[in-house]
Amino acid sequence: MLDQLNETDKLVLAKIAGKGDEMCALTVDWSRVNSGSWNAEGLRRMVPLISQRLSILPGETELIDRGDIPQISAQGKETGHPTGPVIRHMCRPDVPVQIVFTGHYDTVFPPSAGFEDVTDIGDGKLNGPGLADMKGGLIVMTEALRAFEETECAGQVGYRIVISPDEEIGNPVSAEVIHETALGAHVGMTYEPALESGDFAGERKGSGNFSLVIKGLSAHAGRAHADGRSAVLAAAKFVVALESLNGVRDGVTFNTGKIEGGGPNNQVPDLSVVRFNVRVPDQPATDWAQENIDKLVSDLNEMDGISSHIHGGFYRPPKPFNAAQQALFSGVQETGRALGLELGWVSTGGVCEGNNVFAAGVPNIDTLGVRGGRIHSTEEFVVTDSFEERASLSALILCRLAEGRMDAHEIKKLMEGDS
Repeated sequence: MLDQLNETDKLVLAKIAGKGDEMCALTVDWSRVNSGSWNAEGLRRMVPLISQRLSILPGETELIDRGDIPQISAQGKETGHPTGPVIRHMCRPDVPVQIVFTGHYDTVFPPSAGFEDVTDIGDGKLNGPGLADMKGGLIVMTEALRAFEETECAGQVGYRIVISPDEEIGNPVSAEVIHETALGAHVGMTYEPALESGDFAGERKGSGNFSLVIKGLSAHAGRAHADGRSAVLAAAKFVVALESLNGVRDGVTFNTGKIEGGGPNNQVPDLSVVRFNVRVPDQPATDWAQENIDKLVSDLNEMDGISSHIHGGFYRPPKPFNAAQQALFSGVQETGRALGLELGWVSTGGVCEGNNVFAAGVPNIDTLGVRGGRIHSTEEFVVTDSFEERASLSALILCRLAEGRMDAHEIKKLMEGDS
């Protein structure tokens, strides 16, 4: 019974017992290193800290430089922004059960946010950047693996760990590494923060980010207004048409995040850039959204003197709660009961690397990190007693996968049956 502890479980829990304060303290240290997604210097400062942490595990760590983050500037030009390396750790790649672990070391907070300290806000909570999302998750993941490695069954499980520098901006440089590393794995474990209650995210929508570059024809607004073709006007028409698609298909949302362009008031603007995001519940909805975007762009290009081209796309596919996900969650839920936890799941419009792992054909639980809340805000907090709790949960999951009490191969077969 998964809701009961055997001798292996008791051993691994003993290895984690009392480690909560140590894990929390290390997370606080990491939190004070600003590693906003666009702060390349801060990201690189995190690399030796993470590498040192991974050195407590068997296997080999490599740093993978995938180049700059591709961007479209306000002038409509393709540019790049430096970032940190993707960190990958491989251990026992040839044993019967393979698990892919994913996480990220970037946060949403640039140095200019001024949010760089950690504060005790009482009620067993600390406030600070990345404590929950997800430096605490990385510490929990590695602590669970360290304890698991001291069991006799550890040799039955191999794992691939991918820690990315760009999750908060959609994994533009690390997505391919995640995909290729996840291929062939049986189960995925990702360390986004759990809800404050401890519940997991279940099904997730897919997401796409787009930049539309629109070019018109400049002219003097007074002397020759009729000779100009306004890129800003074209952008406005596109945005109105795009936003009008909201509510047309259930679960699909279009959100215009930013419109750039224009110049002096006495000049017809010849350039505009529209940046927008789309969320979709499933693949048919993804196809429908893409078809409508393509049509709107085509309509734009039929306007007199207007040309446009689009960059980006659906970078994270939907992650439905299919039979494999249900089977994996059921096993995790029963494992939680062995710790006295009643774990549930909620659907979410948010996306994470669990979407990418799912797209590689691997069922996964993607909110195994610490309990916390108010992420992506300066009110972000972590619940301090969740470090030991969540490391214990992950360690038990690993023991059960290694001993076959949770059958990784059967779970994976359910995934393949849905494909």
